[in-house]
Amino acid sequence: MIAIIDYGMGNPWSIHNMLNRVGTPSVVTSDPHKILSAAKLILPGVGAFDPAMKSLSRLGLLPVLNKRVLGEKVPILGICLGMQIFSLRSEEGQLPGLGWIDAETVRFAFNKESAGFKVPHMGWNTIDACKRSYILDGLYEESRFYFVHSYHVRCSDNVNVLATARYGITFHAAVINGNIMGTQFHPEKSHKFGLRLLKNFAGMLV
Repeated sequence: MIAIIDYGMGNPWSIHNMLNRVGTPSVVTSDPHKILSAAKLILPGVGAFDPAMKSLSRLGLLPVLNKRVLGEKVPILGICLGMQIFSLRSEEGQLPGLGWIDAETVRFAFNKESAGFKVPHMGWNTIDACKRSYILDGLYEESRFYFVHSYHVRCSDNVNVLATARYGITFHAAVINGNIMGTQFHPEKSHKFGLRLLKNFAGMLV
């Protein structure tokens, strides 16, 4: 069973529906007991960094997530804001992030050559895989995903960069740190490509 964590940031039900399509049971929940018993976790998110961290804290989920992810090495997939709060901090807010990835979340900043690019980055874009990974199996050639974001994660060490994308600048579009994986794009909005990624995540051995 995959637990999709509902902390009031975004629409976890769209991910639930996509997992149903690949035949994977999942539950949308903020119940710590269900999170503690899940085989895998998905942390979605749409919105701002500080409200996301406040919501997880208010629901009492921070120690639960740290226990499962850091202590028990349960696979977790962060999506959009869910990936951003894996980082240490964000230019968007004041609160510390989860700190699971040695990275910071920064706003798009363009030079003169790319000044025509608007923020947020919204729409379809391709990704370039930086390394082989089970979660990207079958997605190395011209896979397109849906993005909508003004901020992006900037990893301190390239070992944590799973994939990049280009929008005025090259930015980190997917990250990995052992059992911790994240995508800046929305697989639940990315049709067959997103379906394949979620199927890959669901099929990963624990």
